[in-house]
Amino acid sequence: MNRVLNRLGRGLALAILPLLLVGCGVNDIPTKQEAAKAKWGDVQADYQRRADLIPNLVATVQGYAKQEQAVLIGVTDARARATGVTIDASKLDDPAAFQRFQQAQDQLSGSLGRLLAVSENYPNLKSDTNFLALQSELEGTENRIAIARRDYNDAVRDYNTTLRVLPTSIWAGTFYRDAKPMQTFGATEAAQSAPAVHFDINGPPAGTAPGSTPPPAPAAAPASSR
Repeated sequence: MNRVLNRLGRGLALAILPLLLVGCGVNDIPTKQEAAKAKWGDVQADYQRRADLIPNLVATVQGYAKQEQAVLIGVTDARARATGVTIDASKLDDPAAFQRFQQAQDQLSGSLGRLLAVSENYPNLKSDTNFLALQSELEGTENRIAIARRDYNDAVRDYNTTLRVLPTSIWAGTFYRDAKPMQTFGATEAAQSAPAVHFDINGPPAGTAPGSTPPPAPAAAPASSR
């Protein structure tokens, strides 16, 4: 009889133990970790969406502003660096790798800002339907990136907090020793100064480089007296 009771007791304990563990948050760490990784996937998708827009945007601007080679090359090079710096979801706890990724993306943001500022010098470009559509899509993508970064940061903060507070910190130190705090996005680095913008709707005078200050008009000749 005692053996039967002991077996029933052990069986009951084994049945109840998983429920107790679930109630103590033993599954919270992997659940929130996967949620943060999913949000990271959204960030990557939106950055890729932006990268895919840039070649068409550069080609359109180049059609009207071939002389802006420094800006056009800068955007192209920044895109190449940004797409070349990747970070896998398994490396989100690596501060150096995450910083390289963010810096590359921030540099691309600054280059795009300069490109759009230069476009102000070219009224025909600003009225081009293809350019307007690309500009609108780029603005929408930048908004998507901002939202994706915010959602990712929120998910990571939730996950990181789980690693530190009781009772889930107990499981972090026992069952999930490989779980490390993930990195979050910081404030975007300030872009470099944008080039001077020329707002004359008739365009800069002939022979004047876009973005430069046009020479002063010659003084009017005095009227001749008779």
